[in-house]
Amino acid sequence: MTLSTLLAARAAEVPRRDLLRMPGRTLTFGEFDREVNRVANGLLTAGVRRGEMVGVMLPNCPEFALVWLALLRIGAVEAPVNTAFRGPGLSHLLDICGCRLLIIDESFLPRLEEIRSGLGRLERVMTQGEMIELRGEPSDPGIDVAEDDLAQIFFTSGTSGRSKACLFDHRYAVGQAERFVEAWQVETSDVLYNPFPLFHIDASVLTLAPAIVRGCTAALGERFSASGFWDEIRGFEATMFDFMGATLTILWKQPQRPDDRDNPVRLGWGVPMPDFAGGFEERFGLRLVEAYGMTDCGAPVFQPLAEPRRPGSCGRVVPPYEVRIGPDGEILVRCSRPGMMALGYYGMAEATAEAFRDGWFHTGDLGRLDSEGSLYFLGRKKDAIRRRGENISAFEIEEVVEAHPAVLQAAAFGLPSELTEEEVKVCVVLRPGVALTPQRLVEWCEAHMARHMVPRYVEFLDAFPLTPTEKVEKYRLREAGITSTTWDRLTSTERP
Repeated sequence: MTLSTLLAARAAEVPRRDLLRMPGRTLTFGEFDREVNRVANGLLTAGVRRGEMVGVMLPNCPEFALVWLALLRIGAVEAPVNTAFRGPGLSHLLDICGCRLLIIDESFLPRLEEIRSGLGRLERVMTQGEMIELRGEPSDPGIDVAEDDLAQIFFTSGTSGRSKACLFDHRYAVGQAERFVEAWQVETSDVLYNPFPLFHIDASVLTLAPAIVRGCTAALGERFSASGFWDEIRGFEATMFDFMGATLTILWKQPQRPDDRDNPVRLGWGVPMPDFAGGFEERFGLRLVEAYGMTDCGAPVFQPLAEPRRPGSCGRVVPPYEVRIGPDGEILVRCSRPGMMALGYYGMAEATAEAFRDGWFHTGDLGRLDSEGSLYFLGRKKDAIRRRGENISAFEIEEVVEAHPAVLQAAAFGLPSELTEEEVKVCVVLRPGVALTPQRLVEWCEAHMARHMVPRYVEFLDAFPLTPTEKVEKYRLREAGITSTTWDRLTSTERP
């Protein structure tokens, strides 16, 4: 079955149950299914063909979700575009998928005009308003779609370089949603909250898709907001939420409130799991669980709900996946069930061959497995810093720096050294209204990490460049290198 046929089945079974809650609008399964049919018929009238790739550049809104399912229903291929991109980055995404049609929100049109002359394949632009006017009949368009037909392109986050276009068939969304429902024991009464964009796997494949598969409710915010997070949780009556990147740290470092435990959440899931997880659980009256995965290979590892958390472990490998550690410490993944991983990178044959070789997907992550199949994430290979003959995990440096009470976020990386190999630089965003000097931060590092890990360079920033899913675009920090505001421990110790 495809996600579209599952939606139709759920609409017949529980037509009045809420499927989608968003600010200002709620759609039941029955209403959502009818609207999907209307959008699907409208797209057919507009000339969208089966197998055609259609670009979608919309903010989080009900229409985004409807367009996704409508494209699946008519056998077209959805290519959701990161709405934060502009200029060469946006041109790169549109060039990769080569879509003839782009469905876009009116607010993004100026960005498109900046690059329109360089887009040779784009023939038509349809605004969100035009799409709404084009809606057709509420009956099923009656197009047979096979589960192994192409369904979606997801672009990688681009935190370490240019985004790649991961290509999937219809089995991916259904299979990942089934694993999610089983691992986290999702019930029909659950409300799955996600504040991240629908062009990302977490909001689509791991929130809306599980709601369709299980017959429960998905609640999607327009964006992550630390100040509004818990109010939105309460308003949606959410029982589960997703965290990623620095979001959990940002919530933890908000001032405590008397009503912190006054929320309906039973489970928060995501990565990375911070060392203050126990305190977070106690403060907000919920449980935090972790998994391991990425867009390219899905989620092969989940923390078992029936077992206590193992410090440092992402969880245990679940069938039909296999995970092993390569000779260089890299996490390798394969799956015996077809469709659970990317079919490759669209338009990037060399990158596909490099990542999917010898029967295994090479994640680019470092880790270890214990005797019981529990996986321990040790950092990104590209985030490994080589200094004085030692391999250093940027993740471990960041963990120590972020434990400082004055620090909100940290990003560690290597810069070329005059002594060959690399020197460690850490960029830091401080908590509002809190003062800290580079010397004091380095003293903290010296007391809490190995000597060879202590940063040479420190730079305080007002904010980090972030993807829409709150992940640090570390390659931009690395490209900036040593700036006029970078403090050097070896030569600038006299600076405040």
